[in-house]
Amino acid sequence: MERLDKIFKNKKPIIGMVHLRPLPGSPLYDPTTMGMEKILETAREEAKMLEAAGVDGVQVENMWDIPYLQGEKIGPETVAALALGVHEVKKVVSIPVGAECHMNGADKALACAVAGGASWVRVFEWCNAFISQSGYIEAIGAELARMRSHLKAEEIAFLCDVNVKHGSHFIIHDRSVEEQAMDIEAQDGDAVIVTGFDTGMPPSVEKVQECKKKVGLPILLGSGLTTENAAELLGCADGAIVGSYFKEGGNWKNPVDPKRTRAFMQEVERLRKEL
Repeated sequence: MERLDKIFKNKKPIIGMVHLRPLPGSPLYDPTTMGMEKILETAREEAKMLEAAGVDGVQVENMWDIPYLQGEKIGPETVAALALGVHEVKKVVSIPVGAECHMNGADKALACAVAGGASWVRVFEWCNAFISQSGYIEAIGAELARMRSHLKAEEIAFLCDVNVKHGSHFIIHDRSVEEQAMDIEAQDGDAVIVTGFDTGMPPSVEKVQECKKKVGLPILLGSGLTTENAAELLGCADGAIVGSYFKEGGNWKNPVDPKRTRAFMQEVERLRKEL
């Protein structure tokens, strides 16, 4: 909680997403139509839109690098481009910036956070393991904790998913979501992220409440928050990461929709006064 309290001023902070367009090395990268200059220009503009709409922070990630490589297979070209994206976004906004690297490339994201000035890293699998769309993903928390210490970056927070979207957790089916959330706390994560099954899908209120009961860390929503369900879900969570809903038509592949984002943040501001 301490690291998060230092990062965000408002209670129940809302983090908007800057989905970098396909980066060099990824199958969808096309330097003729969207080279690095255009990628960075788009990232800067969307970050400024999100800040103007009232979000409390923005997270930069390589969402368009599909299909995702995992862990040590992620190349230096991706890390270099992501670090540039974090740095460029950091320059144009006054709100905090975070980093994420798919798939569970949290060590790469931490390097980008240090180089680019980010305040947190989202970690898909801090402890335990799961079968992702990219294959078997193992815990990375032990490596990250040591890397953070080595890089003298103790102020950077780790926001850690439990039963993260994009995969199956049948390999640890004998342990409940809240028990896995307890593992994150025991293994020194800074926050627990609760998601639905896939991008844009919300977790159940019961799932959030059970984690909240068992864990002393902040509980953040990682997917599916909308204007319609904000009162119910934010009523039991401590904040949220919002991607799809801030895009035109609620589709993560579309550009940021400033009006849609502002309307959502106005609802959040109203809820903050009531909760």
